[in-house]
Amino acid sequence: MPLFPVQARITWYSTVVLPLTIVGILSIFWSTAQAAEPPCKALLISGNSEYPPLLWKNPENPDELIGVVPALLKEILEPLGVTADIRHLGSWARVQHFAQSGEIDMVAGAFMTRERFQYMDYILPPITHLPTAIWVPKGQEFLYRHWPDLKGRVGSTLIGNSFGENFDRYADEQLSIEPVRSIDQSFLMAGAGRVDYVLYELLQGQVKLAREGLARAFVPLDKPISTEGLFFTFSKQSRCNTFDFREQVADRLYSLVTGGRVADLVSEYTARYIATE
Repeated sequence: MPLFPVQARITWYSTVVLPLTIVGILSIFWSTAQAAEPPCKALLISGNSEYPPLLWKNPENPDELIGVVPALLKEILEPLGVTADIRHLGSWARVQHFAQSGEIDMVAGAFMTRERFQYMDYILPPITHLPTAIWVPKGQEFLYRHWPDLKGRVGSTLIGNSFGENFDRYADEQLSIEPVRSIDQSFLMAGAGRVDYVLYELLQGQVKLAREGLARAFVPLDKPISTEGLFFTFSKQSRCNTFDFREQVADRLYSLVTGGRVADLVSEYTARYIATE
């Protein structure tokens, strides 16, 4: 005869084993849910405010950054239960300093460089790819085929700007490029003949010049100096920067990018920026 009658074994299983199994399964689900919780409910974020239609200062609240990138970032974070505080904190160089020190949690759009890898974690995929143009006053175009054609000429761009590591290295060693705090200053310098060209992304140049009524005053040369991916990044010093949270952000970003959301936002915010007084 078995140690336990069949009925006794069924009773023991239903009253002891099954409840323990259910508790175990619920514990696993609870642990997984806890692990998936974002480490922070609010993130302090900044970026390059000279970057329309991707980023620019809100005319109604100059401390806030608006544009394609803030809109996209909110669509990523809000379903995760996280608030994005996207602020104007000064120049692009200053924003990078804050990322390095951990005074901000994220940078809303940065190109990849070896130096930045030391203090930021990049989120894949890129938001978009941006060609950087050589902008010159109309009527002062020159032949440009490759980087050495810029030798002997003086250019200008924003302090802290990167256009890809290879070009940055070549420019440091071979070219004369004056860094300034505002890209408007670069265009003014070019218009006044103080520099020969301005290095600035093609999209950003087109919308900024259109709003300033200077679309016919400057032209981009036919060939860009580089085309780089633009990425969201987390400061390595941010307490909000965890592997699980970065993966959640990356998953949401991938869905939006592959679904064509960035192109829709570029159209929307280009029209909005140009119409801004």
